[in-house]
Parts: sequence; structure tokens; C-alpha cells
Amino acid sequence: MASTAHPLRTRSFRLLFIGRSLSMLGDAAIPAALTLAVYLATGSTGALALVLACAMVPKLLLLPLGGVVGDRFNARTVALTTDLVRCATQLFVGAELLSGTPALWQIALAEAVGGAAGAFAMPTSSPLIRGTVDEAGLLRANSLMAVVSGAARIGGPAVAGVLILTAGPGWAFVLDGASFAVSAALLYVIRVRHVPIPRRSLLSDLKEGWTEVRSRDWYWTSLIAHAVWNGASATLMTLGPALFLNGPGGKGSWVVLLQTGAVGLLLGSLVAGRVRPRRPVLAANLAGSLYFLPLCLLAGHAPMAVSLAAYGIAMAGLGFLNPVWETAVQSAIPAHTLARVTSYDWLLSFAAMPLGYALAPLAASAWDAEIPLAVAGLVAGAACAGTAAVPGVRRFGAPAAGKAHEAGAPAGTPAAG
Repeated sequence: MASTAHPLRTRSFRLLFIGRSLSMLGDAAIPAALTLAVYLATGSTGALALVLACAMVPKLLLLPLGGVVGDRFNARTVALTTDLVRCATQLFVGAELLSGTPALWQIALAEAVGGAAGAFAMPTSSPLIRGTVDEAGLLRANSLMAVVSGAARIGGPAVAGVLILTAGPGWAFVLDGASFAVSAALLYVIRVRHVPIPRRSLLSDLKEGWTEVRSRDWYWTSLIAHAVWNGASATLMTLGPALFLNGPGGKGSWVVLLQTGAVGLLLGSLVAGRVRPRRPVLAANLAGSLYFLPLCLLAGHAPMAVSLAAYGIAMAGLGFLNPVWETAVQSAIPAHTLARVTSYDWLLSFAAMPLGYALAPLAASAWDAEIPLAVAGLVAGAACAGTAAVPGVRRFGAPAAGKAHEAGAPAGTPAAG
């Protein structure tokens, strides 16, 4: 019978949790520090866009390969190696900024290397949790990770602000590098279960991962819905600041909106750890559909208090969606293909965001900001709620401890949608 002990009572997960918590906090401090550092050094928003693109493009291109590596080798080994690489890149950027004469091309190159390492690190997230926690504790473990992620979104910018104002943005990168070093040290001493895969060609491994994705209608339809959600989020992040700056609340109300969302994300993650929905994929996607509320309200110039409350509720839906979805995936996907399958999840999510960043300003210039905000909200809500029409989404039941993963499918058995 599966153990029901709290995941933090397991030494390997406890150390993994500490390491990931520190690295999440360090990573959450970086966006504000990077934006300020590059702009102060160059005075150019184009230079900032270049640095951000250098970090994003290698990640997008290498994610499928990262999934293959995550399945071929022990996730612990891959994550430890990428932590060391990212530690080096962040310390290098920090040293460049602290030198007083940072070179843009060196920062861009370091961020590109860090982005490439991230492509190999991200698919290891699910195998690391699944390899350190028994199946009965998966949802609680994922909820704990989501709670830390939400808390980091609140605390990370605050840490960055203190460091920027007191010591300069370079120290935020030093902090992030140190967090990766601690995470690597903790990974070194833990043990992670690993199911090895046969040595085959890279193309065969990629094909097997894709077969696992397309054979499950609940998975690939949800991926499309989540990608649409991310595109809508990018639309809000692109158009929201200007909408708020030109409104009665000014920039202060935009900051309040973001903090309200971070609090909602945290609360939703806490709820996810205590609720066991009978239809987890359906419940998660319906929670994600709440994102239409704040976008449509903002587009309709609803009272600020109403829009803030709606955004908090929508982000609570996301906080609930993430751990419930990840637990469903970890329970249903065979362990030896988990990194490859989740790499496609990350790939679609990341690919949708640049599309939203690019299309939102064009649409706003043609029809004003309210139209693309409303359309993005309605499309995201419809995409997430629309998965209820998919048979596999409706049939996917909460796994009994160590028994069924998907409705009608025994543990570890691929199930067609």
C-alpha cells in the first residue's frame, strides 16, 4: 500500500524542496534587476529586447532535446549539471554589472547559455518530484512547489527592489547564482528514482515522446488550451501597463494588480493541496477558464476594485490548475517518457507568449487596447472551458493510490484518448 506520509518527511524531497525554493526566489528577483541593469547600461529598450530574446530563443529550440536528455539520464544528474551552468552564468552577469562597465554582448551571451541550460533543466521538474515522492503524495508535493512559486513571485521582486536600491542590480544576479549553487549541492546528496530507456536514435526518442502526447486527447487538447491561456497572459502583460498608466489609478494600480495576482496564485496553490477533485483535468481547466473575467472587465473599464478582485480570482484558478495538472500528468504518463512529454508542454507554453507579445501591440494600434484584451480573455476562457467537450478530459479520474492513472488504463499503460 502506498505511503500517506507528508512529502516533506521524505529526506530526498525535503532537500529538493529547499533547493528549488531558493532557486525560485532568486529567479523571481531577476526580471526587475535585468530590466533595470540593461536599460541603465544602454538606455535602449531594443537592447533589453535583444537580451531577453537571447535567453528565450535557445530555450525554445532546445526544449525537445532537453526532454530526451531528461529521460535518457537520471533527472538528478541533468538538473545538477544545469544548476551549475546557470550558477556560472548568473555570477558572470553579476560580476559584469558590478564592474561598472558591463558589455552588452557578454550579458546577452551569458543569458543565451543560461537559457539553453534552462531548456534541459525544465523537463526534469516532473521526474524529480515523481522520483522522490510516492504516488499518494504527488498532489501535496506539487502543491508545495506551487506555493513556493507563488510566494517567490511576491517576495522575489521585493528582494530585487531592496538589492537594486541599496547595492545595485548586479547583486541580484549574484544572489541567483548562489541559489543555484545551493540547489546543486542539495541535488548532489539526494537520490532520485530513475527508469532507464533503451539507447536509440535521437529521432526515435523524440518520436516516442510525441506519440505519448498525441495518443491522449486529454493531454494535447489541454496543452492547446494552456497555450492560449499563456498568449492571453502575454496580451495583458503587454497592454496592461499602458492601460493603467493612462487610467485614474496610474502605475500604482498596476503594481497592486500584479501583487493581487501573486496572492491569488498562492492561495489557489494552497487550496490545490487540500482538494482531491474527482475529475482533476476537467477541474484544472475550468479553473483556468476564469482568466476571461479580469481581461473582459478591464476591457469594459469596470471599477478598479472589481477588476482587481477578478484578477486575484483568475490567478487563484491558475494556482489551482498548475499542481493539479502536474499531478495528473505525473500519475498518467509512463516514467520513462515523462521528461519528453512535459518538454512539449513547456514548448507550447513558451511559444505562445512571444506570439502574444507580438500581436497585442499590432491589434491595439488597429482597434485600441480594449478589443484585443476582450478577445484574448474570451478566447482563453473558451479554450479552457471547451476542453470539457473532450471525452478524455471528462473521463480522466483521480488516480487511486498506486492503481489507475487514467480511466480504464492500468498504471504505466499508455492510454489512447
